[in-house]
Amino acid sequence: MNFVFDLDGTICFKGVPVSTRINETLKELEEAGHTVIFASARPIRDLLPVLDEYFHQHTLIGGNGALISEKRKITYARNFSLDQIEYIKILITEHKATYLIDGEWDYSYTGSADHPILQNLDPQKRAANISLTDHPSIVKVLILSAEDKDGLLQKLSDLDVVIHMHGGEDVIDISPTGIHKLAAMQRLTGDYVAFGNDANDIQLFKGACRSIMIGYHAELSEYADESISLEGDYEEKIVQKLRGLSEEYRVIEV
Repeated sequence: MNFVFDLDGTICFKGVPVSTRINETLKELEEAGHTVIFASARPIRDLLPVLDEYFHQHTLIGGNGALISEKRKITYARNFSLDQIEYIKILITEHKATYLIDGEWDYSYTGSADHPILQNLDPQKRAANISLTDHPSIVKVLILSAEDKDGLLQKLSDLDVVIHMHGGEDVIDISPTGIHKLAAMQRLTGDYVAFGNDANDIQLFKGACRSIMIGYHAELSEYADESISLEGDYEEKIVQKLRGLSEEYRVIEV
């Protein structure tokens, strides 16, 4: 069976890398004949710091499905069209917006030096902060601040893109249309068990043969088959769930 894991808030917490205990259990899954895949909102470069080196060669889905890496090489990237990027650039100038914009590997950042998003931005300096005009392609745009943000949102709605608002950080998240984790999974494999914790896992859960929600998210809960609460020793609960599912799906596949 394929096991697909979101990262932040699902198997790693508060920006800390996946723990030794969970890493060892993921390796047990593979020893039992299962396949382990990771699917995150992070771009590929920012998945690597929270994953054990052993998993860097595995299939990694980044940018909520905009990027796929296999055996340490990006094998798929869904980018904005040139016309879309030119229009976004115009809006950035008009609204004096600050941003984090991701290419396939490098990025462009113009936000403040103390913005919370910097906590997870290329902590191992694997990429470069380059000029917006130097990207050969762009896969994700985050607007961090802007004058008349409501007006900016209205203008962005004219584009054929996917827009999410991250309320806690007051960030506008813009992706090419058709981007979500399920679309990436459909390019890769068949049946899978999914672990997730947030709204960006809804499509992933819809396509899963089994879905496990970590913690609680009202929208995601409608698509979760079961959940694990973030109370007590929740890592041990995750470990025990993985071991149980490993045995269950090994029997079914036989």
